[in-house]
Amino acid sequence: MTQFTGVSVVKRANVYFEGKVSSRTVIFPDGEKKTLGIMLPGDYEFGTAEKEIMEIIAGELEVLLPGCAQWKSVKDGDTFEIAAQSKFSLKIKKVTDYCCSYIK
Repeated sequence: MTQFTGVSVVKRANVYFEGKVSSRTVIFPDGEKKTLGIMLPGDYEFGTAEKEIMEIIAGELEVLLPGCAQWKSVKDGDTFEIAAQSKFSLKIKKVTDYCCSYIK
């Protein structure tokens, strides 16, 4: 899917790590929530309350998922899942454009 129709967008940006990671929240008519964002090169750790599916639209990174000992390479078109109530680490290699879906 390259476009969302019939959605609401929260005007205020979600800004993390001194502006190196930012996103906008998109809300669908059924209440589903996604964020669309950009991550600049750097190392980051995130926590999540809900299960997430991260779709990498463009960019290059490595992710260390909960319970894993090895980093996984991720690039354009790849996705990965993060369990609810967990933390994960990212090493952003190139500016990365992403879509994050929150699963209830």
